[in-house]
Amino acid sequence: MDIDNKVAIVTGAGGGMGKVVVEQFLEKGAKVAGIDVHVEGLAELEAQYPEQLLVIQGNLTNEQSVEDAVKKTADRFGQIDVLANVAGIAQAATDIEKVSLEDWERIMAINSTAVFLTSRAVVPYMKRRNSGSIINIASVSVDRPRPGLNAYVASKGATISLTKALAIELAPYNIRVNAINPGPADTKMLSEFTAAGSDAGETKEKIFRKSVPLGELITPEAIANCVLYLSSDLAKLMTGSVVNVDGGRGI
Repeated sequence: MDIDNKVAIVTGAGGGMGKVVVEQFLEKGAKVAGIDVHVEGLAELEAQYPEQLLVIQGNLTNEQSVEDAVKKTADRFGQIDVLANVAGIAQAATDIEKVSLEDWERIMAINSTAVFLTSRAVVPYMKRRNSGSIINIASVSVDRPRPGLNAYVASKGATISLTKALAIELAPYNIRVNAINPGPADTKMLSEFTAAGSDAGETKEKIFRKSVPLGELITPEAIANCVLYLSSDLAKLMTGSVVNVDGGRGI
């Protein structure tokens, strides 16, 4: 894959999935800006790749914070080729009548509004080069929802719709926009979907793992592999696509 010397922004870079995406970009020779509220976990990578990795602590739901982070990336590396929107939060399974407006707005802000803000910020830089790739992490739950994940499913559905809208809007500028639907992923976030009072470990094994036809939870590496592929010229004719990396969960 032609990733060497591309400049990628990865949101949620301090999380389990985001960090693996950052690592794989770095290993392939890309320059990376990793953005997250919590960046402590990136210190070792930053020391290992001082010329390739720019760590930025930022609030992805704040307009100015996002604009500043994108500008800092362009100033440091001279261009922006890839935006990987990996940041996201879960929703503990909750009956709709018990979902507060505050919780709804927080989930929508991080899972959907942040994707709008980062995309809006990087597009001018990509238009100047007449090329770019935006990859948004959505969820297979949009097609196969579970009870109680109402706000989460809505937020990821909005992300998929935005992906398709931007794909057609930005096609004349050779900017590709695609989404990835992970299935149940083997990350810390998975336990956060468990309803209050339930056993997270039991839910992970008896519900999430058993829901995957291939019989395994999805690894962060599997998602990162797809992100790198969609970032590369191997996927140059893919835009507006929603790719399931879910072990068959979406069937």
